[in-house]
Amino acid sequence: MTVALSKILYVEDDPDIQDVAKMALEMLGGYGLCVCSSGAEAIAEAPGFEPDIILLDVMMPGMDGPTTLAQLRAIPSLAHTPAVFMTAKVMPSDIAHYKSLGAVDVIAKPFDPMTLAARIGEIWEVSHGQ
Repeated sequence: MTVALSKILYVEDDPDIQDVAKMALEMLGGYGLCVCSSGAEAIAEAPGFEPDIILLDVMMPGMDGPTTLAQLRAIPSLAHTPAVFMTAKVMPSDIAHYKSLGAVDVIAKPFDPMTLAARIGEIWEVSHGQ
């Protein structure tokens, strides 16, 4: 049975990027979003939100994306939730590194707001073997 993607935990410290992605994912994708501005906020909010997928900025002040993902993975209900990093650092070696940390994919910044929701949907399908 195919599990539909409906809830995304989105962690991004830049309010402008947050707004663009939120509009793209909610309005174009029809997804429910929990938007967090920091890794600490994501760790506090994620268990109650129970996301289907996690979308994480890599470079954030305080706790960066990889550290946030490691902390989220320590929460049993999120240990296997697919995670996607968003970053401007998309050299093949960078992508390989992010995947070694547990990301299922990497989305390059700047991203196209018109295709972001479809891209997340594709990543979701691949991560579920569909």
